[in-house]
Amino acid sequence: MPLQIVRNDITKMQVDAIVNAANSSLLGGGGVDGSIHRAAGRQLLLECKTLGGCETGSAKITGAYNLPSKYVIHAVGPRWRGGKHGEREKLVSCYRTSLALAKEYGCETVAFPLISSGIYGYPKDQALKVAVDTISEFLLENDMTVYIVVFDRKAYQIGEKLFADITAYIDDNYVQAHTDSLFERLRRTNELMYEDAVPGAAQPPAPSAIPPMMSKAAKTVSLCEALTQIDESFSEMLLRKIDEKGMTDAQCYKKANIDRKLFSKIRSDKLYKPSKPTAIAFAIALELPLNEAKDMLMKAGFALSHSNKFDIIIEYFIEHGNYNVFEINEALFAFDQSLLGA
Repeated sequence: MPLQIVRNDITKMQVDAIVNAANSSLLGGGGVDGSIHRAAGRQLLLECKTLGGCETGSAKITGAYNLPSKYVIHAVGPRWRGGKHGEREKLVSCYRTSLALAKEYGCETVAFPLISSGIYGYPKDQALKVAVDTISEFLLENDMTVYIVVFDRKAYQIGEKLFADITAYIDDNYVQAHTDSLFERLRRTNELMYEDAVPGAAQPPAPSAIPPMMSKAAKTVSLCEALTQIDESFSEMLLRKIDEKGMTDAQCYKKANIDRKLFSKIRSDKLYKPSKPTAIAFAIALELPLNEAKDMLMKAGFALSHSNKFDIIIEYFIEHGNYNVFEINEALFAFDQSLLGA
């Protein structure tokens, strides 16, 4: 997928370029900066000495030397001073300048730390939002794979309210699933008791088993729709929905955080079976309501379940009308779930 959040040591990322959260001298320091300089070796410092430093909000590029990447992009993020001194604008500039340098040098893969979220004190949830928003905006116009690299759980944080709301939603639906299961067990027990009391007697129909009244015209329309779509594959449904939404292919797969090559495979093979995260990503990109999203998943052989935390989080975002795949992935990562995309 074009934008991935991963837990790793950025000095071990095998990408074209890694981004260093540098200070304005570019001569090394603590945290990520110190780790990158130690892993790259003394030659990195010698090259950095020739650059004459770097302004806050900007970035400069060097070789990577002993690192497994080709380049190091040194981005100087802002120190947090309460949020009213242009910190956000300077942090956005860090990401934009770094991505522009990566593009200029022909990089296809780039790994970022969460710039300024360490000793510079930028609130982690806000630093993450700036990173995701700025990178995703760039990826809507450019083909590149970008990683946000998190070293440990302490370095990653989504908004407290969002985290609390999703946690409550998960808890509510786990309870509901458990209650439904208990209800089913009680229902079956009552049926057995009824059969024991009246051997061979027909079971009283459950209220939910009695079909609602439907007009003949409504039945005819529903039947016609069902017959035209009954043999429709996932790929065929996806392409139909793209046309119905008036989107281009590129708009759809970029909104879904899907690689162009994978989309080409899906388009050329009407029997292609995507993974569940890929299928959901397209439903999110198309901004399908929950019932249509479930239909699309079913075409791929999947379903949403209230016994699955991943599924409940997806349902939460759809029901709240938030179809930003990158924000959904922030939450999925926070809850240790698979991310949407390829």
